[in-house]
Amino acid sequence: MTLTVVDHPLAQHLLTRLRDRDTPPPVFRTLAKRLTIALVLEAVRGLPTVESVVHTPLEPAEGRSITPDLVAVPILRAGLGMLEAVTELFPEVSVGYIGLERDDTTLLPTSYYQKLPPVEGRFVLLLDPMLATGGSAAAACTHIAAGRPAEIRFACVVAAPEGVAKMEEEHPEVPVFTVALDRELNEHGYILPGLGDFGDRLFGTEPGRSGLRDRPPRH
Repeated sequence: MTLTVVDHPLAQHLLTRLRDRDTPPPVFRTLAKRLTIALVLEAVRGLPTVESVVHTPLEPAEGRSITPDLVAVPILRAGLGMLEAVTELFPEVSVGYIGLERDDTTLLPTSYYQKLPPVEGRFVLLLDPMLATGGSAAAACTHIAAGRPAEIRFACVVAAPEGVAKMEEEHPEVPVFTVALDRELNEHGYILPGLGDFGDRLFGTEPGRSGLRDRPPRH
């Protein structure tokens, strides 16, 4: 499995502001979108392109276009915070959804919703901000792989070593792109230092600062 950490100064600047517990939801959403753009630009690097000719107002010009048929699949609900950036970069992208919720006791994911377009032979970009235990990401990859895509790439904002190891074990063919490989998980499965519950902070449903530290996440 290939792990790519996007260490661009702008990406690291945006991540630092996302980590700050005092960043309010409206700003958090804007930062998440901007950071996803930087992340996705790296995630699509190396995709096949074809040469083409377009006509400028003055004369023909040679260019290149990305050839794979793209499908974006956010893992609900936090992955929605990354989707808008992808659809703006690739307006013709198809979108699917996978809903997974982690049991707070077993830390295992259970599926409550799945709606995917046909993915056979297509390039799939799987989106989930937090790669913690890796259970949700691995389960989502299993669901998608059943449709026989050409390739799956996984993009997340922050990853834990445990989640990376889980992906390496179950889906070594899926490259992982992240902005930070954090230190570890705590006893509740929270990424440390992390940034709290991404979904709660994105949608303004966080239960307060103490909840960011103590309540188990859904990833």
